[in-house]
Amino acid sequence: MVDDAAGEAVAAPFWRVKPLEAMSDGEWESLCDGCARCCLNKLEDEDTGEIHFTSVACTLLDGESCRCRDYPNRQDKVPDCVRLTPAEARALPWLPPTCAYRLLAEGRDLYWWHPLVSGDPGTVHAAGISVRGRITAWEHELTELQELEHHLAEWPNRDAGPPGP
Repeated sequence: MVDDAAGEAVAAPFWRVKPLEAMSDGEWESLCDGCARCCLNKLEDEDTGEIHFTSVACTLLDGESCRCRDYPNRQDKVPDCVRLTPAEARALPWLPPTCAYRLLAEGRDLYWWHPLVSGDPGTVHAAGISVRGRITAWEHELTELQELEHHLAEWPNRDAGPPGP
């Protein structure tokens, strides 16, 4: 429990009190902030293991809404699409540093712009965190993997500001 401005006891938000494994399907899904950074193709430097984001998006990504066009069937249509689990949230090196799943797995809080904190799904876009307006190609448009190198992006790793209250 936490106190509100009037000193009344208020239940803490679920993400602050529940471990990832204890969340309902609805709670788990609500953690996605809609940035769509996980829907970008990434390259891993074989020598250093460093992950490089590109501005090339999954074929199923809607670039305006930053949501999957066929979320329920995504793994049938895009076989390498990852169905994120709590274990993967703790282990995948390519999850963006602002990803709610990663933040909570690391024992950190959500950022102010996360829809669960702000109450507005548009704040992720207004804060410049999402891929909206930054996609330069969709993966089905590229003919060779080497073309990804021409679409490297630095913006997904930028500082997102302090976490929410």
